[in-house]
Amino acid sequence: MASFAARAEGDAAKGEALYKAKCSSCHKLDVRMTGPALGPTITSETDDKWLTKWIQNNQALIAAKDPKALKIYNEYNQAGMNVFTELSDGDVADIITYVRTEYKKMQETPKAGGATGAAAEDSTPSSFMIFGLLAVVIISFIVILVLNRAIGTLEKLLLKRKDLAPEELAVEEEVAVDRLAGLKKLAKNKKLVFFFVLASVIAGGSWSWVTMWNTNMHQGYQPVQPIKYSHELHAGVMKINCQYCHGGAYKSKNATIPSLNVCMNCHKTVKTESPEIHKIYDALGYDASTQKYDTTKARPIQWVRVHNLPDFAYFNHSQHVKVAGLECQKCHGPIQTMKEVYQYSPLTMKWCIQCHRRTDVAVKGNAYYENMIDVHERLKKGEKLTAAAMGGLECGKCHY
Repeated sequence: MASFAARAEGDAAKGEALYKAKCSSCHKLDVRMTGPALGPTITSETDDKWLTKWIQNNQALIAAKDPKALKIYNEYNQAGMNVFTELSDGDVADIITYVRTEYKKMQETPKAGGATGAAAEDSTPSSFMIFGLLAVVIISFIVILVLNRAIGTLEKLLLKRKDLAPEELAVEEEVAVDRLAGLKKLAKNKKLVFFFVLASVIAGGSWSWVTMWNTNMHQGYQPVQPIKYSHELHAGVMKINCQYCHGGAYKSKNATIPSLNVCMNCHKTVKTESPEIHKIYDALGYDASTQKYDTTKARPIQWVRVHNLPDFAYFNHSQHVKVAGLECQKCHGPIQTMKEVYQYSPLTMKWCIQCHRRTDVAVKGNAYYENMIDVHERLKKGEKLTAAAMGGLECGKCHY
């Protein structure tokens, strides 16, 4: 009776709105996030008066050396929870009622689903009936094929003998037919033979040219990656800037593959139930329940490279992104629409040269070209110039 009296009665509908506004960023009902899973935690706690004090001002309980408060505080590495002094006792009661109601529904849902599945399973036809029907269909198909073959043979015999006299039916002479006579006749036609040889040479030469031209060109190449990462979702729907992940694109030769720590900036709390996100956790040795890392279990993700230039071709991302001001889509295509990345452009020498011929250089307001203008002015004045003044100290001059 004492435990029931300690439980507060609230409005679950009002509690849902308060929960989403105040609690959902750190808590889920059934999975541990920054804080504990609220469903089992609040359901197991019978003293709602203490829960109200903890939610409104947990720091006061910790300062007062409350045993329950200190246990939670130490369990979560002394990471303090936000205080919500603006919530009234009624507001807290609404939140508690919502959590208990929803968590109870979540526990009952699998049972209801299991009963439905069992009923559906009972109503399905037996395997013997299915195999029996398949056997009848197969046998009927074979019988139809045999009858059609027999009918066709009889029709041929009737057509062959329809115009023969009765006395001729008794004795038939076998006449040898040369089936290659038509081909032999065509082979003697010199004009036809010359045309065939010429067409073969043209077709073979064209095929050889196209094959050699496309050697080592991988346009459309789309390998399967170890983790299903959607650029359509992140760059398209979420509008995340490309350089948030590929930070090297504007300052170095390579765009760089983002480290898994960049992924964890969001996915430590977002989509934690996804199997693909758990592949990141496994690669980092991260335990979502304790939110701790075990470096002994860490291993690198084996990403498959999509865009790969030959060793003799030099390409610098920063020159194109920072200096030229090109967007990523200029070379990589509509990356914001790709669920799985593929090589959009051919990346051939001809393709690069055509782009260099057609692209206007934005000189005004560009520090690189302003420096070149300054160098030319100094040359006109006859001043002494060093290699450093002309960009000779850039790392890329020596370190490809």
